[in-house]
Amino acid sequence: MNQTTLSKQFITDNQGRQIGVILPMNDYLLVEPILRQQEQSKHDTSLETEEEKLRLMEQAASDPLFLADLREVMNDFKHVDAEWWEPHFGGKQ
Repeated sequence: MNQTTLSKQFITDNQGRQIGVILPMNDYLLVEPILRQQEQSKHDTSLETEEEKLRLMEQAASDPLFLADLREVMNDFKHVDAEWWEPHFGGKQ
């Protein structure tokens, strides 16, 4: 039986573009620390983004312009909701 050894195998999509690779273990072990570092960096960035979102939400709760906009939007919603809901379900017509 003839045995073939591959050094790496590329994965292609339907259009022939290389989208992945299967590496021999020795090659993978060389790049694994870099991949883990990049993964950790993405995780850290995601946490910073989440913390920033929370900070901005807390800030919005005391921002007069945000609160005024919120009241206006909720008031508009109340009127639109009443226009739709009441004719369909027996309210004022």
